Order: sequence, then structure tokens, then C-alpha cells
Amino acid sequence: MSDKQDAMIEILKETLKWIKVTSIPHVRKLLLDMLPSDDEKIAYHFSDGEHGSQEVAKSVDISYVTVTKWWKKWARAGIAEMISVRGGERARHLFLLEDFGIEAPQPKSACGDKGEAKAPVAQEESKEEKKNE
Repeated sequence: MSDKQDAMIEILKETLKWIKVTSIPHVRKLLLDMLPSDDEKIAYHFSDGEHGSQEVAKSVDISYVTVTKWWKKWARAGIAEMISVRGGERARHLFLLEDFGIEAPQPKSACGDKGEAKAPVAQEESKEEKKNE
């Protein structure tokens, strides 16, 4: 690369860094506004492009139709993107809630077979401690 291209890349990196820092409060507010309920936070968390609407719906005990409506709403708001999969579309969240200090509550039931719906480590440790007593 030329020196001019290297300089432009450095400027773009610096610009991106500032955009990210100044955008965090706005994105956090948008996420909180778009995900007012625990069910919506859980569904958003599991909308990773790997889980279908039925799997996500099971995690919060709602209908898959509600999940697909949320997906469309989130895509329009810019917090998720729709991706094509065989048989239709799925949503993939664009942000991790934890990166913005937003806790994703525990799902009401397991989502998928991959173990993502495990209890937090602290709860698992306390269960182990009780067994050992």
C-alpha cells in the first residue's frame, strides 16, 4: 500500500473509534426503548441467526408469529438484520446486550440444543455447594 492509503486507513480507524464511543449511549437507549420487556430482551439475545423463530419463541413461551413481528420491527430500527436461510428468513442481532450494560434475563425454556440457555455460573456453583453439604 502507498503512504497515502496507509494514512487514510489510520484516519478511518480513528474516526470509527470516535463514532463508537459517542454512539454507545444512543445505542443503549435505542436497545432499551426497543426491548422494553424481559421477553423481548430474551428473544433479542437468542436472535443470533442460528435459531429459528420457533426456537426463539420457546425461549420466552410466546408464539413464533410474535417473534417474526419483533424481528421485522428490530430490523427497521437498525438493531437487527434479516438473513436468508433455507425456508425463509431469520434475524441476527447487531449488538450484544451485555456490551451496553443490559442484562438479558434467563429464558423461560431452553433455546436450541446448543446449551445457550444455561443458568449463570453463580447459580450453578450454588447448586453444587448445596449438593456437597
